Amino acid sequence: MSVRDVVRRALAEDLGVLGDVSAALVPPDGRARGTITARAAGVVAGRLGALEAFRQVDEAIAVEWCLPDGSPVEPGSVIASIDGPLAPVLTAERTALNLVGRLSGIATLTRRYVEAAGPSVRILDTRKTGPGLRALEKAAVRAGGGANHRGSLSDGVLIKDNHLTGITITQALGRARQRWPRLLVEVECDTERQVKEAVEAGADAVLLDNMSPAQAAACVSLVAGRCRTEVSGGVSLETVAAYAEAGVDDISVGALTHSAPALDVGLDLLAGRAGGA
Repeated sequence: MSVRDVVRRALAEDLGVLGDVSAALVPPDGRARGTITARAAGVVAGRLGALEAFRQVDEAIAVEWCLPDGSPVEPGSVIASIDGPLAPVLTAERTALNLVGRLSGIATLTRRYVEAAGPSVRILDTRKTGPGLRALEKAAVRAGGGANHRGSLSDGVLIKDNHLTGITITQALGRARQRWPRLLVEVECDTERQVKEAVEAGADAVLLDNMSPAQAAACVSLVAGRCRTEVSGGVSLETVAAYAEAGVDDISVGALTHSAPALDVGLDLLAGRAGGA
């Protein structure tokens, strides 16, 4: 779903049937000048969503984005400046701030994982994204220094335990190669035996599911560079460095998108402060 569509749906949700009845009370010739400002330290993301929110409400609103996505911010950092008709600015405010806050939160958490893991491994997201928000949330992961796993179910073959009902790993790999010869094929493995079978059957990658760092290290030795290795499940900021030291190529973390706390941001107008619910 495009940024335009996401913003359109978000604004429709916020405006309801009657539109912004509160903004209808302000003077029609009122003007808003102010800034979108960080209230906490983090990494900024969501520029396109915020710009689109103001544009869809009123193209007369001028927005100057001061920091590119991926920039670190501190409390008080100015992210963007706003200048336009007061009522439309107030109408677009919450949708714009929701997008910046949520996406900056994802970028911030991703950066923490990237820094904790070190440069030897990639931090990947998963498909555990908000419905309809995947493209924006995956862009926020990239802004935080992470990389993207599959964007959709058609981007690659991931053979998980539920796919192996009545079929072996070798058989599943063979069918995948025959039907989609150009797609990357990855196999989720719970044991060293499954890793061995997947590698010998020609998997492009093995996903070491819910293994300890020691178990992951043993599997990396078993693979011996014949395919990529990925760890997933149970990885936290406290344990990600240990998994990186195990020698895996990738670490995927669902929490990047499903559990990232929003970064606190607000719209400060020169004549006062706009915020609230």
